[in-house]
Amino acid sequence: MPKLNYKIISHIMGLLLLCNGGFMLLAVVVSWYYEDGVALQISSAALLTMFVGTVLMFFTRGHRKEIKKREGYIVVTFGWIFMALSGSLPYIFSEAIPDFTNAFFETMSGYTTTGATIINDIESIPKGILFWRSLTHWIGGMGIIVLAIAILPLLGIGGMQLFSAEAPGPSADKLKPRITDTAKRLWLIYFLYTVAETILLKVAGMSFFDAINHSLSTLSTGGFSTKNASLAYWNNQPIIQYIIIVFMFLAGSNFVLSYFSFKGKFQKVLHDDEFKWYCIFIASCTLVASLIIYYQADVSLSSIAHPMVWGEGESAFRHSLFQVLTIITTTGFISADYTLWTPFLTVMFFGLMFLGGSAGSTAGGVKVMRHLILIRNGVTEFKRSLHPNAILPVRYNKRSIKQEIVFNILGFFILYMLSFIIGALVFAFMGIDFMTAIGGAASSLGNIGPALGGLGPVNNYDILPAAGKWWSAFLMLIGRLELFTVLILLTPFFWRNR
Repeated sequence: MPKLNYKIISHIMGLLLLCNGGFMLLAVVVSWYYEDGVALQISSAALLTMFVGTVLMFFTRGHRKEIKKREGYIVVTFGWIFMALSGSLPYIFSEAIPDFTNAFFETMSGYTTTGATIINDIESIPKGILFWRSLTHWIGGMGIIVLAIAILPLLGIGGMQLFSAEAPGPSADKLKPRITDTAKRLWLIYFLYTVAETILLKVAGMSFFDAINHSLSTLSTGGFSTKNASLAYWNNQPIIQYIIIVFMFLAGSNFVLSYFSFKGKFQKVLHDDEFKWYCIFIASCTLVASLIIYYQADVSLSSIAHPMVWGEGESAFRHSLFQVLTIITTTGFISADYTLWTPFLTVMFFGLMFLGGSAGSTAGGVKVMRHLILIRNGVTEFKRSLHPNAILPVRYNKRSIKQEIVFNILGFFILYMLSFIIGALVFAFMGIDFMTAIGGAASSLGNIGPALGGLGPVNNYDILPAAGKWWSAFLMLIGRLELFTVLILLTPFFWRNR
């Protein structure tokens, strides 16, 4: 096995830091405009980050311009870690979050688009820092699109090879052409969606600052809000929540399908297996939740909900649809405390934490595509039991799937469930109660945000001990980067040069 190309790894880390520092300058502009008193501190964080990035790039400028699979794993994993470390600086320098553990947790939650927070009074945080907090979501979501569509298929991660045929751009399986060609198109769609949502939210009654922050959080399926009550703050303005619902749905769907829609290829969208079942899951869960809330629960009893403004039936439907979408797409916004809506709905929402949005979206979780293939493979195994000599391929989008991809997805699912079990056990070992432990593990791994127990919708992650916050951040990272990408670095054979 050839030696690792550390120079190109360091060069890319430098480039990421340089870009991250550049994004911090946007937060400086916001801080300066609102005169919140932290523009100098954010500027210092930006300049330090850009300086370190420039130095790294300068001393590795003579690198060999070739990235192998092993370098790819390291770049993806350490790229997220370096971004989180440098992204913590604005919090620390401004003393909005002076503790390094808390600052790193908040930043990792931002870049992984988890949306879990340790801040108890969000509305007291300077606007420049709040904007940076939302911007970490948007940067992470933008990176995830490229990761899912262009990079993971080349690394053979969790069955993501299926995108090799679906992603727009050249069909040649080369890293550079695929990233550049695919990224330009998808980033443009991502940016246009963000602008469109910002305009609509502003027209609907949000302030421009709230509108841009919530747009950054929605399109990345992140969940950071500028209000302590999250989207429940606007429960008396249903149109705002419906706008968020539409864009959560778009963010949780495959961005390649958005590209096809803009190209007028609607048949590709309508005939996509994952998209059809994504819609079916949302519709069926919303119907079930709406009926139960209407007949058995009372949304107005939620400790963070405002009075109903459009009638009891509409309120039940809106809160059901909002909470189903926010969990399935792993956005994590809150319109009401769903843990107060009967035990059945609490268990249902916990189950939805393992569903996830579409592959090729900014959503986290297992993804609808993987569930579909797992179920179809299970049905095929039943048929094989009756017809052992028959050739029975697993089909997806009317095409046979290679057996190695099915095995890859099976391995991913087993590893995901093991990670959840171990994650919950580690939380329990720290003295955290059962509901909080399983909720925190599922939510962190699925990049959701709100969980169960002490980490429910009306609480936050500040209750965790320092070790629990680091463990939660680790679960966020492996969940966001499709498990294999990070966990393979923990194996001894990965680092052997032979």
